[in-house]
Amino acid sequence: MRRRNAARKRRLRTVAGAGAAVAGAAGLVAGSLYAVQAKDGPQAAKLAGDTRAHAQPRPRAAQSQPRAAALAAKVAARLGERTAGAYVDPAGRPVVTVTNAADASAVRAAGAVPKTMSRTPRALNRVTTALRRSMAGTPGTGWAVDPATSQVVMWTDDSVTGTRMAAVRREAGRMGTAVRMVRFPGRLHTLATLGGDAIFGGGARCSLGFNVQRDGQPFFLTAGHCGNIVQNWTADQEGAEAVGTTVQSDFPGDDFALVQSTADGQSAVDLHDGTAQPITDAADAVVGQQVARSGSTTGVHTGRVTAVGATVNFPEGTVSGMIQTTVCAEPGDSGGPLFSGSTALGLTSGGSGDCQSGGVTFFQPVTEALQTFGAEIP
Repeated sequence: MRRRNAARKRRLRTVAGAGAAVAGAAGLVAGSLYAVQAKDGPQAAKLAGDTRAHAQPRPRAAQSQPRAAALAAKVAARLGERTAGAYVDPAGRPVVTVTNAADASAVRAAGAVPKTMSRTPRALNRVTTALRRSMAGTPGTGWAVDPATSQVVMWTDDSVTGTRMAAVRREAGRMGTAVRMVRFPGRLHTLATLGGDAIFGGGARCSLGFNVQRDGQPFFLTAGHCGNIVQNWTADQEGAEAVGTTVQSDFPGDDFALVQSTADGQSAVDLHDGTAQPITDAADAVVGQQVARSGSTTGVHTGRVTAVGATVNFPEGTVSGMIQTTVCAEPGDSGGPLFSGSTALGLTSGGSGDCQSGGVTFFQPVTEALQTFGAEIP
């Protein structure tokens, strides 16, 4: 038994994983956090059981897709406030939004496709600023800029009904065609469980995202709604095998936490099929990009990015700057890694639905976490 536990402990330290399960955690406004209590019972058995039944084959994105996403993000960053963002279109081309001929020429020269916007970035920013003032803290709602349509997409979940829905519709109506409303089935929630393998602490179960380094010392990232409630993490529910200590956590506002590891960890993601995906760098996600998520509850699942810079209203407060995706997730997947090939993109936060019927999942951008903590991918 000791040998098996020691082997599992080493594995936890060398892979990056899924989400976090938090005892008594509440959910995203449009739903709730994917959190679960670490105790015996059907849910605990599901979390602790074999995740391979839900796992998908190792992602095999087209070779050009990650390069297209990286180019789109790089060119958009050069334009700064003169663009409303970039995306990868269905043909796999990097597209960058522009408002004038000079920027269009610069985008073409860089090897991307320019798309002239029907609304300026400033006009879209006015819409999102107005929504933050009037709708922040309204559970079950959120919004993000859609660069492909020059609109702000505003969503509601099944918890928004009656007078609350009427108020949301009135606010959206004030913005005219600049706002497009959509409905999410179910309720948004966070996904609380480690780098594809579970970590435990204080009655909670969460997941490790990415192994990182700061000042030459080993750390790992996980979700902030996990780090808020757990200081000392272990590889086992009994608390006998220490793997790290939370040194900084941020939620709401953001959703990331930094944990100092008890040993060096390999920069890789557990694919739940006996293999691991090496992680060599980190980047910002791009709309249309094909991505994958690893989690201790549901294994590896894939999808695409549908929005960046998204605002999501949790009962605990508002989280901004999120990555919205079509990737499914379930309780226990919180904190786990979102990635594309060898590039780290995000940390699993919350969403709606499950991996049987599908759903919407939001991720904290990993680049912001690295910058905040002064950490790097080893």
